[in-house]
Amino acid sequence: MIETFINYLITEKGLSKNTIESYLFDLKHFTDFLEEKKIKIEKVEENTLTEYVAYLYNMGYAPMTIKRHISTLRNFYKFLFAEGYIKSNPSEILETPKAFKLLPKYLTDTEVEKLLNLPDISTPTGQRDRAMIELLYATGLRISELLDLKMNNINLEERFLITFGKGSKERLVPFSKKACDFLVSYLNDGRIKLLKDKKSYFLFLNSRGNKLSRQGFWKILKNYGKKIGIAHKLSPHTLRHTFATHLLEHGADLRAVQIMLGHADISKTQIYTHITNERLKQIYFEFHPRAKKNDKN
Repeated sequence: MIETFINYLITEKGLSKNTIESYLFDLKHFTDFLEEKKIKIEKVEENTLTEYVAYLYNMGYAPMTIKRHISTLRNFYKFLFAEGYIKSNPSEILETPKAFKLLPKYLTDTEVEKLLNLPDISTPTGQRDRAMIELLYATGLRISELLDLKMNNINLEERFLITFGKGSKERLVPFSKKACDFLVSYLNDGRIKLLKDKKSYFLFLNSRGNKLSRQGFWKILKNYGKKIGIAHKLSPHTLRHTFATHLLEHGADLRAVQIMLGHADISKTQIYTHITNERLKQIYFEFHPRAKKNDKN
């Protein structure tokens, strides 16, 4: 049923590769949940879906991720009902919550430092992991953009990369010297060892010398998060949120952050203005002659 649904999305809907991967990722999580409950896909009822959404909440998934999971399930069961696999659609009761305008999760400076220092850079995979995490934090790339990077997308001398975001829009993103240093170490040693006798244009490879998958990177990141007790709020998107938040926290212009994130609409970037608002309050109470510190409350 999942295979038929995916074929429908590809052939009739014409969805992009990344969108298809998101559907597969969401449905894999859902079927894992059903296996634990010993429930078949076609036997799912309304209460099962409600319980699954509650499970996602309890697991600490980001609000936008939960919204995506709900959308996936609604489209999947709508398809199954239309094709006659099921007699009624259990997802009709699922509504995308409107109260999802929660602040994005991000890491503190200390948490970032701990995370970056975890990979064992004496190993090929450790060199790769350090380079990937450094680059994500330095650029705010989406995970799909990071893993789709090819060797000719990186300019080490000028320290910038070219990526293709949503709608295949090209953008140029600078990265730090530190990220560059770890990237060079990986290219000169770890990547060569991972590649072995194979050939690949992709920058980041798995242990078999093939392109690293989104699921593979997600597992790598979660394992590091568990070691320092932040697995509950750590995801590839957390590093994107952290990139934007730390830039604004240190005085970056919102428009510049929008361009680097690849947001077509600045309203998407404005979710990070909670940082600038807090910073404005701090500046006000620190410097305004009539704003005494004991007036903060």
